[in-house]
Amino acid sequence: MGFAEREHRKQEKMNGVIYDMSPAANFRHGIVNGNIHSIIKQGLKNSVCLVFMENLDFKYQPKVNDDYVCPDIMIVCDRKHLKGGCYSGVPKFIVETLSPSTAKKDKTEKKDIYEKAGVEEYWIVSPQGSLEIYYLKNGTYELEYSYLLQADREDEHYNAETVITLKEFPHIQMQLRDIFENVD
Repeated sequence: MGFAEREHRKQEKMNGVIYDMSPAANFRHGIVNGNIHSIIKQGLKNSVCLVFMENLDFKYQPKVNDDYVCPDIMIVCDRKHLKGGCYSGVPKFIVETLSPSTAKKDKTEKKDIYEKAGVEEYWIVSPQGSLEIYYLKNGTYELEYSYLLQADREDEHYNAETVITLKEFPHIQMQLRDIFENVD
C-alpha cells in the first residue's frame, strides 16, 4: 500500500484499540448521510452550531485519554472545543448510519460512548429504511421513536410523510422519505 492510500484510511480509537474503518461503506450509506446532512445544514443557517459529516473526530473523554470516534453526522455548538480535526465538547446530536461491518459497534459500543458523553439525541439509521431515535433521559438512552419506511401509498402502514424533528432544534424537520431519498 502506497503513502497516498494510507493517508485516506480512516480510523477510530475506542478503549485504547485502533479500528480501521476501511473500506468505505457502500454508496447507500453516503446517500443517507448526505440527505440528513443537507437538511440539517439548511436548518442551521445563521446559527452558531455546525453540522459535520464523516469528517470530524469526536474525542469523547479528552481528560482521560485520546480515544476518538468519527460519527457519520454530528452537530456541535460549543466552538471552543473544535481544534484541528477534532471536537472535544459534547455534541448536541449524532447519527450513525449502519453498514454490515459497523452495525454491532454502532448499536452497542458507540451508543454507550455517546450515552456516557451526554449526547442528548442519537439516531441509528439503516440504509434499508429503518430509523431509531434515542433521547438521553436521566443519563440513559431511551428509544423514543422507531420507524421502518413504508413508501407504498397503498399499504395500510404507509409512513413516508411522517415528520421527524430534531429535539434540540425543533425547526429542523424532515419527512421519513427525505432521509432515504434516492437510496434505491
